[in-house]
Amino acid sequence: MSQKAPQPSPRKKTVRETHATGPRTLAIDIGGSGLKALVLGPEGTALDERRRVKTPKPATPKAVLRALEKLIKPLGAFERVSVGFPGVVEEGVTKSAHNLHPDWTGFNLAEALHQLTKRPVRVLNDAGVQGFGVIEGKGLEMVLTLGTGMGCALYIDGKYVPNLELAHHPFHGGKTYEDYVGQAALERVGKKKWNKHVERVLQQIQPIWNPRQIYVGGGNARLLDIKLPPNVKITENIAGLLGGFALWKDEPRQR
Repeated sequence: MSQKAPQPSPRKKTVRETHATGPRTLAIDIGGSGLKALVLGPEGTALDERRRVKTPKPATPKAVLRALEKLIKPLGAFERVSVGFPGVVEEGVTKSAHNLHPDWTGFNLAEALHQLTKRPVRVLNDAGVQGFGVIEGKGLEMVLTLGTGMGCALYIDGKYVPNLELAHHPFHGGKTYEDYVGQAALERVGKKKWNKHVERVLQQIQPIWNPRQIYVGGGNARLLDIKLPPNVKITENIAGLLGGFALWKDEPRQR
């Protein structure tokens, strides 16, 4: 008997924090199909509903920044920025972006967004940010995101292991993990066979990493209709924004 992925519950209307003091965080999630943004309060809770627009095509840095400028304009005030980016990131510079555009190679996204917002900016791989929104901080935990591509993040006792690009590792028959479970694969083989592909990916990951917990998120996680192993949980996509709060956990809470 298959176990359907739980449907995300409707987000309740958020109430602005009136008592907590401290910096507010603009959380941005850059994806291959959508750009999302949300302002988080001093305690890391959402102050408003998430905003989303489609990722421009072609998704050059210039086009994405222009879209982000329009996306965040109606949002409330914030003092710092966290960004989840679908590729390898080193010190705010994007090193790869397989599902966006070649121009992202070597692009200083942190500096570009600092110029746009006039606020300090921190950038991390998008799966890494999503993980910070769901992990428990115990043992080896892994995050897989299913969307335009496949994201992956690893944590050891809550510490993030950067730039694990499992998606582009060979999986089977000369194809990569992303070739099997990305959006293009879903459209090519259909939902039923795609589910089998995801099931096989989960089976292969288990003996290699022996994770205590695997969290599966991303926009396509809601399409899963398979029996999940006991250590696999489906997470809500909003974690990709809520996790942005953790990028500043080394900063003092008071302004």
